Amino acid sequence: MAIAKTVEVIAASGEGIEAAIRNGVAKVAETIENIEGVWVKDIKATVAEGAVVEWRLTLAVTFIVD
Repeated sequence: MAIAKTVEVIAASGEGIEAAIRNGVAKVAETIENIEGVWVKDIKATVAEGAVVEWRLTLAVTFIVD
């Protein structure tokens, strides 16, 4: 029987939502193995002078515990 655990992180990117997801997963993968999936729980944007300058996402990253 596999056991899964979830960690919650906040990731950001000025390039877009997909880039923020990739940044967050890559950072978590530096210290956690067996990542199985990611759930985007929340999306926010920082705006300056009428334009979106950064996307900030709350991610729940799920991994299998050996």
